[in-house]
Amino acid sequence: MSWAEILPVIFMGLMGLAMFLYVVLDGFDLGVGMLLHRADDGQKDMMIASIGPFWDANETWLVLGVGILLIAFPKAHGVVMTALYLPIALMLLGLILRGVAFDFRVKAQDRHKPLWNFMFFAGSTVTSVAQGWMLGRFITGFADGGAYDLFALAIAIALPCAYVLMGATWLVLKTEGDLQSRAAHWGRLALIPVVVGMGLISLATPWVSDTVSARWFSLPQFIGLLPIPFATFACFVALWWTLNGKRALGTLCWLPFVLTVGIFLMGGLGLAYSLYPFVVMDRITIWQAASSTAALNLILAGCAITVPAILAYTFFAHRVFWGKATELRYG
Repeated sequence: MSWAEILPVIFMGLMGLAMFLYVVLDGFDLGVGMLLHRADDGQKDMMIASIGPFWDANETWLVLGVGILLIAFPKAHGVVMTALYLPIALMLLGLILRGVAFDFRVKAQDRHKPLWNFMFFAGSTVTSVAQGWMLGRFITGFADGGAYDLFALAIAIALPCAYVLMGATWLVLKTEGDLQSRAAHWGRLALIPVVVGMGLISLATPWVSDTVSARWFSLPQFIGLLPIPFATFACFVALWWTLNGKRALGTLCWLPFVLTVGIFLMGGLGLAYSLYPFVVMDRITIWQAASSTAALNLILAGCAITVPAILAYTFFAHRVFWGKATELRYG
């Protein structure tokens, strides 16, 4: 392949990396937000404290992923944004609501605090459902028909459940005592719909897309791809085992979160294989959608600075705030 052909692949990889890191990093704080209504007032403050140093910066990866789509694949950007205008608007509304609620809940008087707690929960839920719907529509290439809408609805339900699982395992990692025990219980409850949802979606995806069906169920590709479902199943089994009993409440408190990230990673790898080389499924390839080679060279120089800087900041923030969350303090 020539350099002009390699460049779009590089940017597709960068966009995929940004979106995967967003799903993992913002996924746990969206999950914590959706679990907020299950806790008492003191536990709510500790839950917010566990995500406080991270949640706002986590959204940087979403901005980076959408930015790469805009500047590296402008033809696809127009198609995607036009097709997903309403769910994108709802997602942004949810993100704004979360940001306002996060700051206002600490300033509010005691009688108003439950309102802002609910707003944080509602913003997290709206954001998660909107992202699930967008993912479902994106996988099907925005095809019209009741079956495709039903598929998108299934993912709109499954993705928030997966975020809740991520949030619960994050709380197991970052908290102690009764809240940690309750988080392990929430994780076990969330694990069941996630397993069912991923199983049904994995079966339905080849049905709604002939391209995906041909990719996964032809030889020898089928044999080569078997490690992905096997690794996903192993992560699910290990996660269920870890969350049961007291294993996740001691020195293994990090394992449920790592296993959940592994599940997301396997799902991301399967999705990337299914979509490549399309940036809009069955409609626009990455080479058809890409900017000029000169523009991509310039953008790559910017990404060579931006992406390592964001990675370094993310690592530094998690290194500084390593360990269990402490009591919530402001100012």
